[in-house]
Amino acid sequence: MRHKHGYRKLGRTSTHRAALLKNLSIALIKSEKIETTLEKAKELRRYFEKLLTTAKKGDSNAHRSVFALLQDKESTKKLVNEIAPRYSDRNGGYTRIIKTRLRRGDAASMAFIELV
Repeated sequence: MRHKHGYRKLGRTSTHRAALLKNLSIALIKSEKIETTLEKAKELRRYFEKLLTTAKKGDSNAHRSVFALLQDKESTKKLVNEIAPRYSDRNGGYTRIIKTRLRRGDAASMAFIELV
């Protein structure tokens, strides 16, 4: 049982999980809407909202912190300069998860995650 367990392991090692969340975040920044499994979307929401809250500060230290997690210049620039200012008056809840379908191959629950 996973009582009070802090995060989803997603069947991966810690480094693989970190790389997965980083790549999903980059994809979400670039297209602002992606389809993934429901479990990955829920874990991505936790990761991305903390990232966006850091980016909302807008100073050079925020820029460095976001780049340290994403390791992608274009995505970092878009997040800090374009996306974060849109949410300056909002205290969280930057993403929306919409359940879509069951994947045909393995019947995994799929969902869209998008920026509000």
